[in-house]
Amino acid sequence: MDGLTLRPLADAAIRAHGRETFPHECCGALLGRDGAVHEAYPLANTTEEGPRRRFLVRPDDYRGAEQRARATGLDLLGFYHSHPDHPARPSQYDLDHAWPSFSYVIVSIMAGQDKLLTSWRLKADRSAFDEEPVHITV
Repeated sequence: MDGLTLRPLADAAIRAHGRETFPHECCGALLGRDGAVHEAYPLANTTEEGPRRRFLVRPDDYRGAEQRARATGLDLLGFYHSHPDHPARPSQYDLDHAWPSFSYVIVSIMAGQDKLLTSWRLKADRSAFDEEPVHITV
């Protein structure tokens, strides 16, 4: 199946995390295998630039996500974050901080309610993102 597959519990966890942290951005890791996300692993948003419009995954958080993936027999497939009162499209900041080979899920949280959820992959030349289809399946 082309694109990213989210298990229903992972989809629900991403959306709930976004609602819980509104009006700030949430962030977390996508853990799974072969393009299927089994777990949305929440991370603390430790940005010093203001969590309303930014998030930061620190090296220790990245290592923690990798350790969680290994401990559960999964792989680190990418990251998710929310866009409070903003569309589920990557910003220039998102582009500037993205790494190749990962999926980047963004959920739009409008007035505290989760709306559109999208996923993106960085182009090989790092010039932009390509949207990838998101499938919710068991």
